[in-house]
Amino acid sequence: MASITLAELAEKLSAELHGDGSIVIHSIAGMDKAGEGHITFLSSSKYRKHLAECQASAVMVKEADLAYCSGNALVMKDPYLGYALTAQLLDTTPACATDIAPSAYVSPTATLGEGVSIGHNAVIEDGVILGDNVQVGAGCFVGKNAVLGANTRLWANVSIYHDVIMGESCLIQSSTVIGSDGFGYANDKGRWVKIPQVGTVIIGDRVEIGASTTVDRGALDDTLIADGVIIDNLCQIAHNVSIGENTAIAGATVIAGSTKIGKHCILGGACVVNGHIEIADGTTITGMGMVMRPITEPGMYSSGIPLQKNREWRKMAARTLKIEEMHKRLKVVERKLEDSE
Repeated sequence: MASITLAELAEKLSAELHGDGSIVIHSIAGMDKAGEGHITFLSSSKYRKHLAECQASAVMVKEADLAYCSGNALVMKDPYLGYALTAQLLDTTPACATDIAPSAYVSPTATLGEGVSIGHNAVIEDGVILGDNVQVGAGCFVGKNAVLGANTRLWANVSIYHDVIMGESCLIQSSTVIGSDGFGYANDKGRWVKIPQVGTVIIGDRVEIGASTTVDRGALDDTLIADGVIIDNLCQIAHNVSIGENTAIAGATVIAGSTKIGKHCILGGACVVNGHIEIADGTTITGMGMVMRPITEPGMYSSGIPLQKNREWRKMAARTLKIEEMHKRLKVVERKLEDSE
């Protein structure tokens, strides 16, 4: 179990220490479950009433909330960020792989940096380049001439297709597929003719991709994911999509081909984005948003239908089917009013 003194933690977080710096912190917990050896955090003042009952050894708070703390505290501008950084310091997640397993296959033409680890039954094909301290989990496949930058980690059963280029310090969760064929076909009198996808996928540094997500290779040009992008589980990134720096995409989102998403965007869960459009830097799309047209101005956009009781929804759906009829009747009424005037 990892542990750290409160004084050491304060120094690493550049936080202001109030109380006993010698106490030892071994884990993080929520305010209602924290006890001895735990540190917790208060990121919203509306929950400050719970501070008096909190049993944690220390609390991370903003300056405005310090007066409500009865015990040890670390004061910082953003306690939630403090929580994230503390979680990193106390993280006990095991490595994706250690050493090179005897059951792994590594091509003699592959290039491995210092400290590379490869798990059982993984396959590293011809021409692959693995940077220093890369970890490849059990059952992974890394295709011909793929490049993984230093400190990148693949959890079990990740598939990286040929020619994919991935930067440094990336994290790819289990069962994700990067570089599979995009959905490209021509129609010959009702018969689908496959178009070989000759582009690849280029991923920047510090990119994290969740479990069972797919990122398709480009049809002609490349699919591009810039530095700092985070993508959740079960997402579909189609061929030739471009995603700008530090954009966040939540689970089950689907992005159609050749769409360009700007920097610092946020896409909520289960969004659907049409192909061949652009989304401006700094755009937020709330969950279940359906983006059918380009977004040229940053802001928050929504289109999902809130949940209703079934009877109310059925009435609304029935009326929706009559919108065209109602529109025609309204036009008739408008013309009659105009004639009477």
